[in-house]
Amino acid sequence: MREDYAQNDPGHFQSSHLLQNQPSVASEHPPAYGAWSDDGTDEYSRWDPRGWSLKSKIFLAIGVVVVIVAVVVGAVLGVRANRYPDYSKVNYSLKDNYSGSSFFDNFEYFTGADPTNGFVQYIDRSASEWLNLTYATDTSAVLKVDTKYKGSEAANGRQSVRVTSNNTYADGLFIFDVIHTPYGCGTWPALWLTDPSNWPEHGEIDIVEATNAGTFGTQSTLHTSKGCSMSVKRKESGSVANEDCYYEANGYTGCGVKGTESTYGPEFNSKGGGVYAMELRDAGIRVWQWVRSKIPADITSGSPDPSTWGQAFADFPSTDCDIGSHFKNQSIIINISLCGDWAGANKYYKKQSSCPSSCKAFVRDNATSFDTAYWEFGGFKVYQAS
Repeated sequence: MREDYAQNDPGHFQSSHLLQNQPSVASEHPPAYGAWSDDGTDEYSRWDPRGWSLKSKIFLAIGVVVVIVAVVVGAVLGVRANRYPDYSKVNYSLKDNYSGSSFFDNFEYFTGADPTNGFVQYIDRSASEWLNLTYATDTSAVLKVDTKYKGSEAANGRQSVRVTSNNTYADGLFIFDVIHTPYGCGTWPALWLTDPSNWPEHGEIDIVEATNAGTFGTQSTLHTSKGCSMSVKRKESGSVANEDCYYEANGYTGCGVKGTESTYGPEFNSKGGGVYAMELRDAGIRVWQWVRSKIPADITSGSPDPSTWGQAFADFPSTDCDIGSHFKNQSIIINISLCGDWAGANKYYKKQSSCPSSCKAFVRDNATSFDTAYWEFGGFKVYQAS
């Protein structure tokens, strides 16, 4: 009866036919999470980890680790790049005063062969005083190169002077009043600190150094044993030459900072000279330079305070260099070498300063050309923490 009724009822036939041709509602939407597919397997959204392959999960884990490592390393490098020592104020008291007619009584005269292969003969105190190469008055002290002998009399090098202070220092604030800096073809003057008996293990601090014409500014440089780098944050006005202070690095040049033309030579001298100051402490080594009209009042008054001086000319922070272990037993040294590894090199003697002949021939044969090759000092003062 029911089948017959259905077969003979047109309305029922049409309704059934329409229902059969309507699309399934379920086919318009993706299966719900964990729904079964037509073939009986689980189907998951691409964002549902339960449906990921092991390989995909491994790649994701690696990616997460890489991101975390990158964030951590970036943070560490950022902190490392901004490390800087605490140059907090130090109260200094005067320890040594090198001045007046007794200036050279505080030094020992060096008479050995020049360690930098200079064409020079360093002479003792009696000879230097007889030749008037060192002398001191109440107001200044002078150290100079011979301007008398030439030719065969200077065949083994021109006579000059190198002196080393009797006192040694592990730290301190050093004030150097310089009235005149030496210059001229073939010259290599320096005002520096080191321990001559333990070089380079105890380090070297070149405070003032230049060569030949002296028109390219001073250079302040450190020379050390291994493990002292200046590839760090620094606060200085000078131009960085090299950052590895190891004495053999970069052709034995150390880590230097160069100044402008006004920091040395004819221009510096024409302004009445000035003051170079060097601070040696655990936090680092800093060098300042002023022409005479700009010397800070606290230096003139005898109460120097580096915390008020502003940016240094050269800054050698302790960030990646243990100052206390690299610099010990430092003596003050003053000298004027001639030619040698730096001043005599063709790059500097000929190309940079346009000096004549060869360096040795010029030094040997031109005595009067060294009239400007002299240091004149108003005095030195060494302060230490009180």
